[in-house]
Amino acid sequence: MASQDDQVLNREDDEARDVYALDESLRGQLRQLVAAGDDAAIDALMDPLHPADIADLLEQVSDHERAAWLALWSRGIDGEVLSELDWGLREEVIGLLPQDVLADAVRELDSDDVVDLVEDLEDDQIEAILDVLEPSDRVAVEQALAYPEESAGRLMQREVVHAPEHWTVGAMIDYLRTRKLELPEQFYHVILTDPRMKPTGYVTLGRLLSSPRATALRDVVEDSFRTIPATQHEDDVAYAFNQYHLISAPVVDEDGRLVGVITIDDAMIVLDEGAQEDLLKLAGVGEESSLSDRVIETTKQRFPWLFVNLITAILASLVIAQFEAAIAQIVALAVLMPIVASMGGNAGTQSLTVAVRAIATRDLTRSNLMRVVLREGAVGLINGLVFAAVMGVVGLVWFGSPALGGVIAAAMVINLLVAGLAGILIPVLLDRLNVDPALASGAFVTTVTDVVGFLAFLGLAVLFLL
Repeated sequence: MASQDDQVLNREDDEARDVYALDESLRGQLRQLVAAGDDAAIDALMDPLHPADIADLLEQVSDHERAAWLALWSRGIDGEVLSELDWGLREEVIGLLPQDVLADAVRELDSDDVVDLVEDLEDDQIEAILDVLEPSDRVAVEQALAYPEESAGRLMQREVVHAPEHWTVGAMIDYLRTRKLELPEQFYHVILTDPRMKPTGYVTLGRLLSSPRATALRDVVEDSFRTIPATQHEDDVAYAFNQYHLISAPVVDEDGRLVGVITIDDAMIVLDEGAQEDLLKLAGVGEESSLSDRVIETTKQRFPWLFVNLITAILASLVIAQFEAAIAQIVALAVLMPIVASMGGNAGTQSLTVAVRAIATRDLTRSNLMRVVLREGAVGLINGLVFAAVMGVVGLVWFGSPALGGVIAAAMVINLLVAGLAGILIPVLLDRLNVDPALASGAFVTTVTDVVGFLAFLGLAVLFLL
């Protein structure tokens, strides 16, 4: 039974979800207003909502409702709403917006948000968005798109606040005040550069405002300073932000010159997307699955992994077929053998999930691999012994056969030990072969535990019961 503290925490979690959840009555109100063609009332209904909530509402309504809504209220869609939209819907929503509305929405975005908005669109839509940008903004976006996909160059924003390293705090503050209209909407550091535009350090805004005006900027730089190569993969960027507690970091080209900056919000989005992708891959539903996907798209994403599962199931069935005569003589084998395979599969999945996450966060390395393998093997062995005792008693009580109880107990120990080892070793091996362990490990681990479970149980049954 849950303790009183647990009940309080659960109630608080439910209340928090209620606070941040989208009001369920909004969709009904919106449907009525769209049917009535009352754009003024729609505007009043949407006005209090955060752009993320408007994006959620766009994702929750049907295709027909979305088209009718935007036909009446397209001017309410700004750049922030487009940025919050699920990537699978952006193309559709952008196609429904008038050109002038799209232009206003895109122009208010920072360069990194524009890149994020357009990089998954069709070429004609990319060109349409680039055409509405100011020439300087278009150049910045095109330069970012020239970098490899999922690189720091795609993730960075071009709007950077930087200053010569010999400036003082007072000179910097005066500069910021005179250039206030040119500053990014959000920034956390002033980046110091040498005469060759190479970053040499950065100063937080808090340090800047709390230091005497005569203080040299180089005297109040942060120890956390590090640069990010523009070609570095975004996963490595996100890891650096998480590992070293960065708030922002300058991005440099191959010559070490400042070309942009990455902020923590973008890095955390990459981390979140990576975690979601791993979860979806482990479930075999495709790394880009979304609730807004259509039936055909969802079917295409899931079919390959269901087909792989079918092949592995056939392989396990072939093992069972080799013991057809034994199963025919002892019907209890058919009753009990799914238990052994199921327990092995679950134990393997537990170990696999821990391994895949540890690989993604780089906690599992060559130096600690053997220790983790031994730990997972020991956990599998201990759990195997515990459940072996349970199943031994079940076999004895249920079928009145001590030998049958001993067979399933031994099979349980073998399969849970193998499951623990397979769950850690298979992802590591796939990672060494440059195959995504989140994508392929599940099928291999399930196959190993099924085959080993059936072989161990049925093989021992042939040896000791027939």
